[in-house]
Amino acid sequence: MQPKRREPRLGGGALTALSALVLLADDGRAFAQSSNTSRELPPIEIGGGQTSARRKPVASRHTGKPSPAGRRIFVSPAAAQGEDVRSVASGAKNPTSMASEITISGEQLNARPFTRPGEALEAVPGLIVTQHSGEGKANQYFLRGYNLDHGTDLAITVDGVPVNMRTHAHGQGYADLNWLIPETVAAVDVRKGPYFAEEGDFASVGSVHVGLIDRTRGLAQVSVGSFGYRRLLGMDSAKVGDGALLVAGEIGTYNGPWDNPDNVRKLNGLVRYSQGTATDGVSVTGMAYANGWNSTDQVPQRAIASGFLSRFGSEDPSDGGNTNRFALSGRVAQTDDAGSWKANAYVVKSQLDLFNNFTYYLSDPVLGDQFHQHDDRLMVGANISRTLNGSFAGLPMQTTFGLQSRYDAIDLALTNTFRRGFLSNIRSDKVGEGSVGLYAENTVRWTDWLRTSVGWRGDYYAADVTSLFNASNSGRADAALGSPKFRMVLGPFNHSEFFLGAGYGMHSNDARGATTTEDPSDPATRLTPSPLLVRTKGAEVGVRSRIVPGLDSSLSLFILDQDSEILFSGDAGDTSATRASRRYGFEWTNHYRPRSWIDIDADLAMTHARFRGYDSAQAEVYASLAGYPEAQIGNAPGNYIPNAPAMVASAGVTLGEKTGWFGALRWRYLASSPLTEDNAFRTSATSIFNGRLGYRIDNGWRLQLDVLNLLNTKANQISYAYGSLLKTDTLYNLCTAGTAPTSVCQNGVMDHVLHPVEPLTFRLTIAGTF
Repeated sequence: MQPKRREPRLGGGALTALSALVLLADDGRAFAQSSNTSRELPPIEIGGGQTSARRKPVASRHTGKPSPAGRRIFVSPAAAQGEDVRSVASGAKNPTSMASEITISGEQLNARPFTRPGEALEAVPGLIVTQHSGEGKANQYFLRGYNLDHGTDLAITVDGVPVNMRTHAHGQGYADLNWLIPETVAAVDVRKGPYFAEEGDFASVGSVHVGLIDRTRGLAQVSVGSFGYRRLLGMDSAKVGDGALLVAGEIGTYNGPWDNPDNVRKLNGLVRYSQGTATDGVSVTGMAYANGWNSTDQVPQRAIASGFLSRFGSEDPSDGGNTNRFALSGRVAQTDDAGSWKANAYVVKSQLDLFNNFTYYLSDPVLGDQFHQHDDRLMVGANISRTLNGSFAGLPMQTTFGLQSRYDAIDLALTNTFRRGFLSNIRSDKVGEGSVGLYAENTVRWTDWLRTSVGWRGDYYAADVTSLFNASNSGRADAALGSPKFRMVLGPFNHSEFFLGAGYGMHSNDARGATTTEDPSDPATRLTPSPLLVRTKGAEVGVRSRIVPGLDSSLSLFILDQDSEILFSGDAGDTSATRASRRYGFEWTNHYRPRSWIDIDADLAMTHARFRGYDSAQAEVYASLAGYPEAQIGNAPGNYIPNAPAMVASAGVTLGEKTGWFGALRWRYLASSPLTEDNAFRTSATSIFNGRLGYRIDNGWRLQLDVLNLLNTKANQISYAYGSLLKTDTLYNLCTAGTAPTSVCQNGVMDHVLHPVEPLTFRLTIAGTF
């Protein structure tokens, strides 16, 4: 058995016909009407100072009327929607039912300085978003003590379309957001934990639903900055019939501080037609995106310490990739006397070619270990839900039924390469993976201070895998899981509410792992297939309060168990199931707006994360490396979960009105965390400040300066610890001479490998509206 040496990736699915749901309404008082007269605290909505519990829907119409003074006052794209920032046809917003549940406006999100589009999601309390390889690869996500790799167990949707990719060439749940235009974000709805019947695959730790704006004033924006950063953005909307047509596009380039420039070349576009409101409307959205880049992957610390590489150097300058994505989606929502319903459908065509070299000369001492991952897929899906307002024993009640379906047709390939040139095949597969999810949830308001929600979700997944080079790894896998859910809300009492949630969830694993029986690199080595679906279960108690005027504060205590964490080695082409795990901790979130021109937030999350049980296989690996401490260190069995952060903290202040001076200062902190199961290697803590200063003129012009890594901190975006070989290593010579044991040469030298934070960076933006 080879030692573990890859970044952890949890392990990802049947086309079904979408049925119409025709349901009769129960008589009695409408739940929504009764809710309006309750003492429930309004849901937390950050941004714009709006905290209204219920808002009358605002029609999506662009009037183009000038201000009373004859001048057009500047309105940010997200704020231009008016008071209700929810997208057309997104459906009615349910009352907040967990303390950790939150809505963030696009205006608040865009008021933060950030380096890349995915980092905009750091507006989600407790979420850290990093990048360890190039500007076209999906970000790395950390939440609630999880290294979520590129998206596993964090479900992300944009305008109702899933971002996470099942059975992906690089990692299960791969969630690339480099195509997101932050200025088009209207609102972000955040849920955490497996307590919501509507949330399915990848949502055990949390879900992030990004809604898009429906209209905006015309905007032209140019940004220039350090290290070759250039970005040109244009967007506008116009009234078409009874709706609005929105068009947005961006062009971007970036080299970064790297010795081998990233040479990013990004092209992005969006066209969207919407008509009506969030609860009674229809929208159709088309997106197109293409990107190509070089990448400086993580490099071993010993190479930097010896002077062999600079801090911004690369062991393999030919790493990088290219990708494209084309998507078409539609949504519809309607209300009637019985309640409401909503539906959406989507089709996404995407492709990724990624070249990485994580271990340098460990497998091939001559040409190196670069490999090529190819993912080409067509993803289609449709969802529908029906909500009925009724009564139970004279008590207001609301019941929701839903059906969700998705199918992915995927071409996958994994090859050995040298400077992006083909060397040999490892595996190639065609995968068809589909799923159907049925759910129901019933909410009863027992008194004006007690509300309960009971739900159930059933998921069925099926996958066909055709392995083109090894028929033994072909096959069919299917699995089904049922997941009960429960939530309870007590209050408000003295401007405070108390919450309880518990439930079961799941995530899918890579379908190839569920059918693989032979090691693609060594068919003589037998492998045990991994389960297609993995069970999760969790519970949470929390409180949110507004006792202090202007201060929204919430505290949540949570626990989350997982039956197994799956490691899919993308450069080896196989999957192994690791042990069960448990995480528990708390999140404390605060948002304070004492004046209209000042917005303050501060969040703290702490988690205890451990594997459960004893890893006997790792003990065997450790024993096989005896006598070679450079390989053995870090391979002892233990219960620490690699890259599981014990603490995440952030704070920030945003100043300014709609016109005049404005600014922001933000701090984010990622504590030290273990990198190996025995805790022999640990990361260094990362503390970063970002700042913004600007001026808005009432004619719509804006000048803005962002300063990233304000204190020029020498920290790491991300660190790992695993075995690798450089030609300068003593062990490299021993292995090429054949004098070191095979197990030692397969492991290599254990070391920190890191990707540094970019140094002090300036970005100047000039924008005008018309």
